[in-house]
Amino acid sequence: MKDEFLNFLGIALRAGKMTSGTDLTIKGIRDKSIKLVIMASDCSERTKKTLNDKTSYYEVPIIDVFSSDELKKSIGKDRKVMGITDLGIARRLKEIMQN
Repeated sequence: MKDEFLNFLGIALRAGKMTSGTDLTIKGIRDKSIKLVIMASDCSERTKKTLNDKTSYYEVPIIDVFSSDELKKSIGKDRKVMGITDLGIARRLKEIMQN
């Protein structure tokens, strides 16, 4: 499950259906372009609180079970927060996590 999720995350990046970084992700949540947020489990407490507040207010699902190292390996960039902008990709990633 983990490998499949991380591989699919790499595909989303190559397809251009992802934003990365806290500020861009929060901006996308506000303008409703982000369909799914992926946050590293080892983010700072402040970042976790900010993102959890935003995602619950705007009703955006969030996945926070992967370490920043795992996310870095999957997308090739050192990012702790990313947002998926494509609804189909977001659905597939949530599906993978539920299995």
